[in-house]
Amino acid sequence: MNTDVLVIGTGISGLSYAIKLSKLSPTTKITLICKEDLMEGNTRYAQGGIAAVYNFEKDSFKKHIEDTYIAGDSEGDLDVIDFVVKEGTDRVNELMQWGTAFDTKKTKEFDLVREGGHSENRILHYKDHSGSEIQRALINKVKAIDTIEYLENHILVDLITDHHTKTEHKRCYGAYIISTLDQEIITIASKLTIVTTGGVGQLYEFTTNPRVATGDGLGAAYRAKVKIKNLPYIQFHPTALHPKINGDTFLITEAVRGSGGVLKNLSGEQFMSNYDARKELAPRDIVSRAIAEELLSRKENHVLLDATGIEKDEFLSHFPMIHETCISIGIDPMKEGIPVVPAAHYSCGGIEVDSNGESSLKGLFAIGECSHTGLHGANRLASNSLLEAIVYAHRAAVFSANSLNKPILDNSFYNNIPDWDGQEYSSDLKLDKTQKLFSNLQQIMSEKAGIFKTNKGLKEASIELNLLYTETLDLYQKNKLTPQLCELRNMVSVAYLLINQALEIKENKGVFYNNDYA
Repeated sequence: MNTDVLVIGTGISGLSYAIKLSKLSPTTKITLICKEDLMEGNTRYAQGGIAAVYNFEKDSFKKHIEDTYIAGDSEGDLDVIDFVVKEGTDRVNELMQWGTAFDTKKTKEFDLVREGGHSENRILHYKDHSGSEIQRALINKVKAIDTIEYLENHILVDLITDHHTKTEHKRCYGAYIISTLDQEIITIASKLTIVTTGGVGQLYEFTTNPRVATGDGLGAAYRAKVKIKNLPYIQFHPTALHPKINGDTFLITEAVRGSGGVLKNLSGEQFMSNYDARKELAPRDIVSRAIAEELLSRKENHVLLDATGIEKDEFLSHFPMIHETCISIGIDPMKEGIPVVPAAHYSCGGIEVDSNGESSLKGLFAIGECSHTGLHGANRLASNSLLEAIVYAHRAAVFSANSLNKPILDNSFYNNIPDWDGQEYSSDLKLDKTQKLFSNLQQIMSEKAGIFKTNKGLKEASIELNLLYTETLDLYQKNKLTPQLCELRNMVSVAYLLINQALEIKENKGVFYNNDYA
């Protein structure tokens, strides 16, 4: 099939980009690709909210810029930080125009909260499920626009490049997509391709990311020889509920600590003052390492987040989903500590893009967590991710609308994109084979590329991943492609690149911590 613009991923980045482009270029045909249903993805699980300056009496763009730069361990791009923060308020206003609700006080002012690393209250939220509220509003908006179509239950296989077309235009021409239902691969030719596939949390055994976060966009970009930067800068969220529920890790938002929750070890001792003067409100990398250090030194498997000091009415009002989830597993957060552990949460690196979201390959854009813009530096400031997504979605849409007004390539070229090579393979590939390799991958990454790393461990991981890559390649070459094999292929590629980039880093910055450089 042919389309003008192909958007792969339907979180806040992909949906807001499509809405914006449809307004700027009303005749442009936009096709959205969704891995499961439209509601599933990282955006939905964002509890805390979105950071933006609204209280100009106490807050300012300058303060938000400084907080972002400091949290990123002085590694962020100041020009990028400047325009994201300053353009962010207008973009949040657009989200509200498109139907998103944020909590307000009785005075009708926004109920702004504070999270770690922020010097002021500036997080707009909708109770403790802000992401699902944003996702709901954007889906409703997209469904009302005739020029946008969407395909649910489809996964990115590969980007279409000169390698496939035997040309030298040095562009991206669309993508090969596999259906998770009938496992057939379709060819979608497009003038512009937008990757908004989220993060790589499933590299790790404990992650706050949903099961769809398997680095599909990054894996495809890696194979297309697109520049990828700073992959080893993986942010671990300090507080994920322990143990898992039905195999999934449940996030306990940073806003619980912002409201007065304190961290204690199993002896009931508060410990954050031993690590940072800001205690529970230190940036996430510091809090995560502090918890990990406590667990290692005390040989315990979790710490406690004590929220009993928060007024019950306030807790139930702000964190109803957390309260309900804790109660469902026999924990009353109003009477006892919530057991928590750090979990892989957010990738600060990704596909390198310019200020319009375009990658090193013409016609290929990346927005959101799969991209590397320079905003986060070596560590992301809490609730800046949704802000980055909407600012870059807007900029990419404006640039795309202008690009589509100019001739790119003849339509006949897009009509002759070759089909996927490999459909003729039969498949006797058993699901448990890919699942076993997937589990091996998660074990290697969790043990040797987690919060604490060593050069010895990274080198061992590189060797083990090379063997895993060989096994995966053998499966790929001998079997018809399945969605599970597709995900495994992406994960192994991304893990291998992450490990080898990590070996090149010779100092500790932000979320990257190698014990050899301590």
